[in-house]
Amino acid sequence: MSADYIQQLFADRLGGPQFGLKEEIYKFEKIKRIKKEALQANPHMELIDLGVGEPDAMADEAVVEILAEEAKKPENRMYADNGIVELKHAAAKYMKHVFGVYDLDPETEINHSIGSKSALAMLPAAFINSGDITLMPSPSYPILGTHTEYYGGEIVHLPLLESNSYLPKLDSLNEGILKKAKLLYLNYPNNPTGAVATVEFFEEVVQFAKKNQLIVVHDASYAALVFDDEKPLSFLSVPGAKEIGIELHSLSKSFNMTGWRIGFMAGNSKLVKVIKAVKDTIDSGQFIAIQKAAAFALSHPEITEQTVAKYSRRHNLLEKVLRECGFTVKKPKGSFFLYTKIPKAVASGPHFQSAEEFSQYLLREHLISSVPWDDAGHYVRFSVTFQAKGVKEEQRVITEIKARLSTSKFIF
Repeated sequence: MSADYIQQLFADRLGGPQFGLKEEIYKFEKIKRIKKEALQANPHMELIDLGVGEPDAMADEAVVEILAEEAKKPENRMYADNGIVELKHAAAKYMKHVFGVYDLDPETEINHSIGSKSALAMLPAAFINSGDITLMPSPSYPILGTHTEYYGGEIVHLPLLESNSYLPKLDSLNEGILKKAKLLYLNYPNNPTGAVATVEFFEEVVQFAKKNQLIVVHDASYAALVFDDEKPLSFLSVPGAKEIGIELHSLSKSFNMTGWRIGFMAGNSKLVKVIKAVKDTIDSGQFIAIQKAAAFALSHPEITEQTVAKYSRRHNLLEKVLRECGFTVKKPKGSFFLYTKIPKAVASGPHFQSAEEFSQYLLREHLISSVPWDDAGHYVRFSVTFQAKGVKEEQRVITEIKARLSTSKFIF
C-alpha cells in the first residue's frame, strides 16, 4: 500500500507538505561536511577544531564515581519525575555560595531539568499564544525562539553589537512590539560573543521587564566560567529579578557534564511551577543516579575553578597568536568562546563577503575549524575547548595554529 499521503500530513511549523523536499543545510552540518572534505584532501594533516562548543575534558573522577555507585542502587531505578530533594537543596546552596543568591526556596523556586535546552524548549508552551512575541538577542542560542514560532509566536531580534559591549539595546523596541512581547531571553556570559553582563545592565533589565510586563529568561549556562578579576554574576542576585524572571543553570559547561543532560531552573515560584506542569507532560525526569552525581558536583565548585584556570590560560595563548596574525581580538571575560571580526581578504587570495566564506576558507586551506556568525556583522567564533592534554600539548596546538595562519596574509 502506498504511503504517499504522509507527505501531506507534516505540521506547518516544520514546512508542511514541503518538509524534506528542499534540503536546507544548517551551518553546523555544513561545517561537518567541509571538515570531512578537508581531511580527505589532507589525510596526513591534523584537524584543529576551534569550533566545538563543548568541554574537551571528562567529568571529574569523583563525580563519575558517585554516578557509578548510585547507578547500582535499586531505589534509584525509578522515575524521577520533577526531581529529587537532594539536588534542589544542593542547587540552592550552590547559588548562595557561588553567586550570593541567598533567598531561594529549594522546594518552590528550584527544579531540575534535563539540561538547559529542554527547559528552553518547554517555556513557550507555558506562555506563547499565536501572535505573542519573544525578544531574542542576535546572535544567540535559538531554542527558545524556535519553539516560540512552533506555537505561533513571533521573534523580534535585538542585535548584539560590539559598540554596546554585546548587550542588547532595550530602548530600541517600539511600543507596538512591547505590547505583544511576553518573553525576553538573555544569556551571559554570552554564546557566541563571550561578553559578560553587569549589575547595572541587569538592574535595567528588571525595571524594563516590570514596566513592560515581561518574563525574563536568563540562560546562565556559562555563568561560573569567568576570568581574571570578573566574579560570577547571577541575574537573580539583582534586587527584583526573582519577581519577574527565571534563570537556567547547566552542569554541561561548568562541570564537563555535557552528555549527562542535567541542570536546574531557579527563580520566580510561579514560573517554576508552570514549567514543572509542562515538564510533567513531556518527560519523567532525569535518571536519579545522575541527579545524585550532579548534587555532589554542585557542592564542589572548586571543580569549575580548575576548568576556569585552564580556559583562561588557553584564551591568553589564543589571543596572542591571533593578534600576531593581524586580528583585532580581546580575551573575553567569560565563556570558552573568543569572538572576532573576520578579515576582508587574503593578499593575492580570496575576498570574504561573509563569515561563512571565511570559516570555510580556514577549514579548506588550514584545517582549522571555527563557527561563522553573520547575524550582526561578520564574525567567527573560536573555542578554547580544543583537544589538548596538559600545558605542553596546549602550547603545541597554539604553535601549530600560528604556523598555519602565518602562511596567509590577512587584510582587515
